[in-house]
Amino acid sequence: MPRRALMAGGAVVATAALLSGCLQNPNAGSGSGGGGGGNAFVDGGTADGDKVVTILGAFGGDEEKNFNASLAEFEKSSGIDVQYTSDQDFTTTIKQKVGSGDSPDIGLFPQPGGLLEFAAQNKIQPIDSYLDYDKLQGTLLPGFLDAGRYKGRVYGAPMRNAVKSIVWYPKAAYDKAGYEKEPSSIQDLQKNVADKIEASGTTPWCIGWESDQATGWVGTDWVEELVLRMWGPSVYDDWTSHRIPFNDERIVKSLDEAAKFNKDPKMVLGGTKGVLNTAFGDAMTPAFQNPPKCMLHRQGNFATTFYPKNVQADLDGTVGIFVFPKFEGGYDGQAILGGGDLAGLFNGNDEDSKKVMEFLTSDKFGGPWAKAGGWLSPHKTFDVSNYPNQTTKDIADIANKASVLRFDGSDLMPKAVGSGTFWTEMVKWENGQSSQQTADNIEASWPKS
Repeated sequence: MPRRALMAGGAVVATAALLSGCLQNPNAGSGSGGGGGGNAFVDGGTADGDKVVTILGAFGGDEEKNFNASLAEFEKSSGIDVQYTSDQDFTTTIKQKVGSGDSPDIGLFPQPGGLLEFAAQNKIQPIDSYLDYDKLQGTLLPGFLDAGRYKGRVYGAPMRNAVKSIVWYPKAAYDKAGYEKEPSSIQDLQKNVADKIEASGTTPWCIGWESDQATGWVGTDWVEELVLRMWGPSVYDDWTSHRIPFNDERIVKSLDEAAKFNKDPKMVLGGTKGVLNTAFGDAMTPAFQNPPKCMLHRQGNFATTFYPKNVQADLDGTVGIFVFPKFEGGYDGQAILGGGDLAGLFNGNDEDSKKVMEFLTSDKFGGPWAKAGGWLSPHKTFDVSNYPNQTTKDIADIANKASVLRFDGSDLMPKAVGSGTFWTEMVKWENGQSSQQTADNIEASWPKS
């Protein structure tokens, strides 16, 4: 996922038991202040009414700078002092702080698991008790709120989006060859694009999985894309929450489809050795050679940060994109695999913290960050003129037109699987292990509790 990719292994998720109530039921209440269900307000965080709101998150550096810039006008108009702290070990730190009674007012979760763990402990406030749930759902990408749902209620709202279902290509060479730019299906992509590229003497796909101890996560993304497209969001939800076993025959078939991209030496540069030995951030680099050594790269919007500097300097002129398409005979809608940061409220008694949450999770947040680059709003109604180039606007358009968004599947699975056996077994799979054996091994590793 984007956060995991950029942090080479980053934060991971909580236990399967905590996720068993996810993505099953509609929200238990809607409307600002409604649906509280009689729950007392969660009283963590700092002192109420002190005009200071503390936030803990995982992003630092330029991202921290742009986050603070996006809050400057709000702080000035509201009189609220927002104090953000960056912690690269966010998952460990937030658990320690909440456990010791020293939680921030708001936490920004790179993956849903930790937030859902706190929901199970009644340590975080359900959003329908202080935000206008229906209004929020109306502007967000469809399905995004489900990532923060526990036992029918939603406990976190997105303040950043990451789009993974993008196919990138080197614009000049691709345009000159006249390859199709809007394939209607995965089958069309392979037959009328990849096969033609291969026939021209160029390897179609640029794929790299190497990511130190996190090697394998790129492979999990490929499987997630195919499960979502072949079987639809309901089966995807059943799979990630273990309502169906990992070795369900549909998941095995998705692995077999992923093999057509990742394991066929005619289709992927360097064959299986190339896939496993190429750093994920370097996968697209051969496409920018003259002539290109490969043409197609499926990766999230964060991929551009790893492209050569001259490409980054002229993104619109050097790269083209299209959405990773539907699977013919599968889910009829256009699904998007994504990720993002979910904001959760620990201080349910503080009106200032609620106001900050309302702004953070609205379509008014993020203008300065968007203009600086590297940030996407999760709202369909965000002003796209804030984005710095046409490529980013096109990515936002892909997301806005999606029928449904689903959060990165491995981040919705227990740690032992999502950032454990799913990664390591995918490496074995790439090395020749069968899809059935891979799925069987991962199923056997799923925590029993």
